[in-house]
Amino acid sequence: MTHIRVAVVGYGLAGAVFHAPLIAAEPRMRVAAVVTSSAERAAAARREYPDVWVAASVGELLADPGRIDLVVVATPNKTHAPIAEQAIAAGLPVVVDKPFAVTTAEARELIAAAERAGVALSVFQNRRWDSDFRTVRRLVEEGSLGEVRRFESRMERWRPAVKGGWREVGSAADGAGYLYDLGSHLVDQALTLFGPVTDVYCELDRRRPGVAADDDAFLALTHAGGVRSHLWMSAVAGQAGPRFRVLGSESAYVVEGLDPQEADLRAGRRPGDGKPWGTVEPEQWGRLGTEDGAEPVRTESGDYPAFYRAMAATLRDGAPVPVDPRDALDTLTVLETARERAR
Repeated sequence: MTHIRVAVVGYGLAGAVFHAPLIAAEPRMRVAAVVTSSAERAAAARREYPDVWVAASVGELLADPGRIDLVVVATPNKTHAPIAEQAIAAGLPVVVDKPFAVTTAEARELIAAAERAGVALSVFQNRRWDSDFRTVRRLVEEGSLGEVRRFESRMERWRPAVKGGWREVGSAADGAGYLYDLGSHLVDQALTLFGPVTDVYCELDRRRPGVAADDDAFLALTHAGGVRSHLWMSAVAGQAGPRFRVLGSESAYVVEGLDPQEADLRAGRRPGDGKPWGTVEPEQWGRLGTEDGAEPVRTESGDYPAFYRAMAATLRDGAPVPVDPRDALDTLTVLETARERAR
């Protein structure tokens, strides 16, 4: 079988931990190229993927586009749209890490460019395949909560020390800060569950000395269907709240902690290593019910590999892309509105 040859542009945390291992785990794909100007990261890529072609720049990669079937953009946020546009101009399908772009104008231009070129374009919203989110989606679709009235979602961390990277000291033009970082996930999940938004309220703060970008944010979204989503993202939460609390007319669902897949990937685990992937132990399951009684509910297994499994089907079988870029445009519209209205 001829593999889909994938180029990963950027080999920092996103490229090395989130993208490349999932690509390598997909039987129809292989990590054929990595773009990095770092000698240390180039060496790490060669150790992990001995046959990989390491290019020092996007220009070097795209000078010979016939060696590549798919480009994955996993670089700093402000470069997502420009690099993706270069790959599309070279006639290559593209996956862009979140956020899809820094502005909605960039996102629209990118979608239009892919349509003109007739190439596939998708966005890596991997947290649609989190174990806890998949469980919430199942409960909502089954009607186990009755009519959902409020959806609470948190990604809160305790990182009091400032490291000084672009995510902390960059500007809005860089796509820096927690609103665009974690908010890209939380807003996408809310829109996936409950659809379009009619109103956005935002509180945006810089809590730690030395940061230039937001590190503590709250969003309140009113969906067209009436559901209200309350979303928290923070670097300064000494104790995190529930990952999800979903309140319905008949019942509520609450789950603590985080999906295990990120921690496993960071620790060097790989899908297909012979052990169950994305599973959550019963003692960590969320609970469904009311104050009169709540019972543990089985948590769905997380499935990050599903993204590249679906992307392979797009390229080989003509299936839809795993995440429609128009969904990412909707998410960016909410984030852009939030930043404009922030208190």
